[in-house]
Amino acid sequence: MERILVTGGAGFIGSHLCDRLINDGCDVICLDNYFTGSKDNVRHLIGNPRFELVRHDVTTPYYAEVDKIFNLACPASPVYYQYNPIKTIKTSIYGTLNMLGLAKRVRAKILQASTSEVYGDPSIHPQVESYWGNVNPIGIRSCYDEGKRAAETLCMDYHRQHGICVKIIRIFNTYGPRMNQNDGRVVSNFIVQALKGQDITIYGSGLQTRSFQYIDDLVEGMIRMMNTDDDFIGPVNIGNPGEFSMLELADAVIRLTGSKSKIVFEPLPQDDPRQRKPDISLAYSKLNGWEPTVPLEEGLKNTIDYFKEIINFAPK
Repeated sequence: MERILVTGGAGFIGSHLCDRLINDGCDVICLDNYFTGSKDNVRHLIGNPRFELVRHDVTTPYYAEVDKIFNLACPASPVYYQYNPIKTIKTSIYGTLNMLGLAKRVRAKILQASTSEVYGDPSIHPQVESYWGNVNPIGIRSCYDEGKRAAETLCMDYHRQHGICVKIIRIFNTYGPRMNQNDGRVVSNFIVQALKGQDITIYGSGLQTRSFQYIDDLVEGMIRMMNTDDDFIGPVNIGNPGEFSMLELADAVIRLTGSKSKIVFEPLPQDDPRQRKPDISLAYSKLNGWEPTVPLEEGLKNTIDYFKEIINFAPK
């Protein structure tokens, strides 16, 4: 039975990962400071003898005997990471340093949850792992973008200097139940606005594109990446290569919710990428044929059902 540490384990992604690991028979330590995570996301696991919930900030060291570490701790939406940008970059750098130090002490495997934001506003499309990115190092998003890029650097240096077994994944837009309704991400924004009958806000022309990956597909990719041979480090893109404009997503949400919301347009935020789409050839090759299996419409229906419950939506 493996003992696994999940930092950011009470967050949107982390809580689903904890579910999967518990179901797979692992002992799980869930570490979170609740800045963006919530006990509600893991409340159903409290009392399970294989689950331990610890309130802790990864910017300070943590000590435990574990076999594997999934390092997910970091605010991941612009609303939260721009609220306290210094804290954000400290979490990426000090948090990753502390987890790499722990991995070194106990000889644990560590998976670093990086992000498609390391590509910035990409000049190549779709994005491949060999692309170095186009990031503004002094922009309002740089606390997150550059923090994650620095975290990848630390992982590689610990691997080269200390022989730590590291795994790096770059997560593209992911959605599903347990998203925070106030986190400013486009899927949750559109769904909550539609269910409340509010105008749906699109920034820019609405022609900018994103890929949308359902949470179950991401978790499967994370598990497979952690279980690859030690000599495969990554980075590897984990995302859905389906590409949709903001207008297409808004139309789908309006249709699936039956909302009468209207679409309104606001100025595009600084450094907002024009397009984002992963090349997942490497993931398919190295992760036993991994590819997303949940269509956008199916995933949106599941997510809409979740938000109906948490905002007490009652059909008019």
